[in-house]
Amino acid sequence: MSLSPVLIIYVLIFAAAFTTMQLIVGAGRHGARKVKIVNARMQLLAKNESQTDVLNILRKSRGLDNEGKIAKSKNWLNAQVVHSGLPLGEKRIYMIMPVTAIVCAALAFFFTRNVLAFGAAVPLGLVLPVFVVVTAARKRREKAIRQLPDSLDVIVRSLRAGHPVPVAINLVAREMPDPIGSEFGMASDEITYGTELGKAIQRLAGRVGHPDFDMLAATVRLQEKTGANLAELLGTNAKMVRDRQKMRLKIKAASAEGRMSAMILNVVPFLLFAAVNLLSPAFYGDVKDVAFIKYGLIAALVWMMIGNLVIRKMINFKI
Repeated sequence: MSLSPVLIIYVLIFAAAFTTMQLIVGAGRHGARKVKIVNARMQLLAKNESQTDVLNILRKSRGLDNEGKIAKSKNWLNAQVVHSGLPLGEKRIYMIMPVTAIVCAALAFFFTRNVLAFGAAVPLGLVLPVFVVVTAARKRREKAIRQLPDSLDVIVRSLRAGHPVPVAINLVAREMPDPIGSEFGMASDEITYGTELGKAIQRLAGRVGHPDFDMLAATVRLQEKTGANLAELLGTNAKMVRDRQKMRLKIKAASAEGRMSAMILNVVPFLLFAAVNLLSPAFYGDVKDVAFIKYGLIAALVWMMIGNLVIRKMINFKI
């Protein structure tokens, strides 16, 4: 029995389409496997690094000692470096600060040829790296606290499914992105190498630097002492963290008018001054060198700073 050429062509077309679909599905699965590497710790483990090496690398890059504690914990700047997650180590920030001071001072003198500008640029250069670190630490804390309820839900579901606590924590370390993934990963590694659960979570809270994580550590320590149901405690903790986040958002919305007023009051005087000088350069020409005008401008800047502090105090609520 001979097959018709048309039937053979249809069979070949079907085989080609089936093979193409298999390639697409296989590529999608391969991509999905790659997506699983969602944090810095998993990337290091994917490079065939051992758990011990990964833990030591993360500790060293964050400026932690061999026990996972913040080196010079009483030093505010060292704590901010750890909270920021930046790979600056323990001393690199102190080497960056004089470098930025020299660069800022050199640029100020090059463009202005003014000794006063040169002197003012030195403290600015010293403060600039600190400002970057503090800003990075604040943003990292905000992101970590947004991830915390979901992470606790993962742990709770894992515990209710019958998994032990280290397995539940390791599940968060594998599935959650940074910063929470690497933080729980470091805690998981510490537990694996003999650290008590409460101490590992307390160190995690110290690395993040947020009160909600301190409350999580207190919850775990309470469970260790009383033997309560950890899944129920963590579930309650997750609900409380979500409620606190909702309250923060409500306060942010309620204080939006005050924050916008502060922004307008700060920006408008400078925009007006720039516009007047741009449209009519001679407007301040006769009085710009008068001592009274200079002192008046300095006093205006001081009062603006005081107003900013008052408005910030009025709209800054801690939950």
